Parts: sequence; C-alpha cells; structure tokens
Amino acid sequence: MNGGPSGFNNAPVTRIFVIACAIFTLSFGIQGGFTKLGLSYQDIFWKLRIWKLLASVFAFSSTPELLFGLYLLYYFRVFERQIGSNKYSVFIFFSIVISLLFEVLALGLLRDLTPNLLTSGPYGVIFASFVPFFFDIPVSTRFRVFGVRFSDKSFIYLAGIQLLLSSWKRSLLPGMCGIFAGSLYRLNIFGIRKAKFPEFITSFFSRLSWPSTGSPRGSTTRNIVGSMPSYTGRQVERNYPAPMVPSVEPPEESIATLVSMGFDRNAARQALVQARNDINAATNILLESQSH
Repeated sequence: MNGGPSGFNNAPVTRIFVIACAIFTLSFGIQGGFTKLGLSYQDIFWKLRIWKLLASVFAFSSTPELLFGLYLLYYFRVFERQIGSNKYSVFIFFSIVISLLFEVLALGLLRDLTPNLLTSGPYGVIFASFVPFFFDIPVSTRFRVFGVRFSDKSFIYLAGIQLLLSSWKRSLLPGMCGIFAGSLYRLNIFGIRKAKFPEFITSFFSRLSWPSTGSPRGSTTRNIVGSMPSYTGRQVERNYPAPMVPSVEPPEESIATLVSMGFDRNAARQALVQARNDINAATNILLESQSH
C-alpha cells in the first residue's frame, strides 16, 4: 500500500482542501498570526470570534504541523477515489461540523485548564480519516526492524501520532474529536453515508482543479474513482463486462491507481482483467471481495 504515483487524479476535492489549508496557513504565518490561532473559551463564549472557528478548519498553527497534516490529507485522497468526490465532500463536511461541535463542548467543560486549549488545523478531517483507514485499507506488506514487526500502514500511523502529539494537550483533544466524528460516520448515524450534495458542488470542485499530469481529458469524478477511457475504443458502462470478450493486459497506470487505493497488486491486476480494464468495475470487484 502506498500513496501511488497518480497525484491528485480523481481526487479534486482533496486537492482543493489541501490547497486551501496551505494558503490559509501560509497567510497567517507571513502575517505573524500563528500566535493568534487556536480556540479558547474566551474566544468562543465571550468574545464570539467566529473567524477563529473558520481559521481552525483550515490553518495549521505551525510549519511542522502543516507538513505532517498535508502529507496525511494527501494520502487520504484514497478515500475520495473509493467513495467518489460527492460522498467524500459529505465526509469532510460531517467531520468538520461534528469535530467542531465537540471541540466547543470541550472548551466549555475544560475552560479552566489552559487559556488556549485547542490548536488550529483540520484535525477533524485528518483523524476522522483514520477510522476508515484502520478498518478498510488492507495491509499489503509486512517487515521487521530490529525484531519489531511493522507494516506499510505503520508509517501513516506514525505520522498521525506525530501530528496528534505535536502540541500535546492542545492538539490531542482536536484529534480525539476527529476520531469520534469518523466513528459516527462509520456507524452511519442519520444515514450520513448515503447522503450526497447536489452534483453542481462537486462539479465546481472539478472545474477549479487544474488537470493532473497523466490524467485523461474530460475525466470526471462521479463514479467511485472517476470515469476512465475505454481501452477497446468505446465508453465502458458500469455493468460488468461479458466474459466472452477476450481480456486485455491491464495498463500499469490502472494497476498503480488501484494499488494506491490500498489493494494488493496481484488482486488489482486480476480484477482489471476480469473487468476488461474498466477501473470502476475493477474497484467494485475488489471492494465486494473484501466484504465477503
């Protein structure tokens, strides 16, 4: 399992979110505003500084947090490819709202512990993503270092721990709120996993995103991993291909895209062969095989 060589292909919402976080963080940093970031009881309940709530969604409060945070956001684009840009937009919105609600509640309950309790940054989205990462992303390789057993997922966990403890108590609580938000999403509270935004919203993100290197012209993100061109010279439908048509050796780019989503390389190749190189159908085959 790895981040894959395909950049932000089929992940326009992730791209916009990463760019927004970078711009907000750098803007506050250039203006010397890092010290002004972070939520406190006085800011929310007395001074009503709503702008701090908005800043806490996007702006990290230090450069190290920015680096680790953007790395994790970039890696977790795998979930946008799995569930589609529309549902991933709902996941981001749900994670932000729920984690912010619990952070504000924590500020009201723990207001006497420290004058500036919670650090700033999209901790809700990042740590909510660790819930599907733990349950849904398989381990593809295992190895030992000095007798200690690791997997390829270990590096993501280590980056998450580093971010979670970056500011100790100030960052620990937002991270825990994010994990709780991700757990509620996985439990499908209020049927949230089936919710979708109007299609024009994700289309707006797609128009904002410049084309990625190697991405096919005219590709969209309506399906699980976006529409891909047919290698038989016509558009492939969502239905699984008929078995009578001869199989074509899957392109390396398609295999790499599925591997970047956490699937085993051999399984990805076999699914593509079965799906006649339709990457959407191959993803469905792989996801269905994991659910059995």
